[in-house]
Amino acid sequence: MASDHLSLTLAALADPTRRAMLARLAQGEATVTELAAPFALSLPTVSKHLKVLQHAGLVTQGRKAQWRPCRLAAAPLREVAAWMEDYRQFWDESFDRLDDYLHDLQSQGKEQPQ
Repeated sequence: MASDHLSLTLAALADPTRRAMLARLAQGEATVTELAAPFALSLPTVSKHLKVLQHAGLVTQGRKAQWRPCRLAAAPLREVAAWMEDYRQFWDESFDRLDDYLHDLQSQGKEQPQ
């Protein structure tokens, strides 16, 4: 498995179940049982997903008496956002070129008699 933080984060985000768990944790802390509720998964399977998220640094578990609530740790998501930001200029320029091309096509269509 990859050892750099960005690869670990992207690998963790690759699974829709883990993304749904992160979305739930963005609303506030939750127990493993609460995180498992929307899924037709066993608790051991949910725990495996949580371990992947923890390994990527996206989830932490605390302790409140007998409870071990999970919390979102968003710092690794900033690294993903920064990495993706590098590609924003590429996409913006690509869309600008497409927009120019479409305007040229529209102009040519208006100039030709029917």
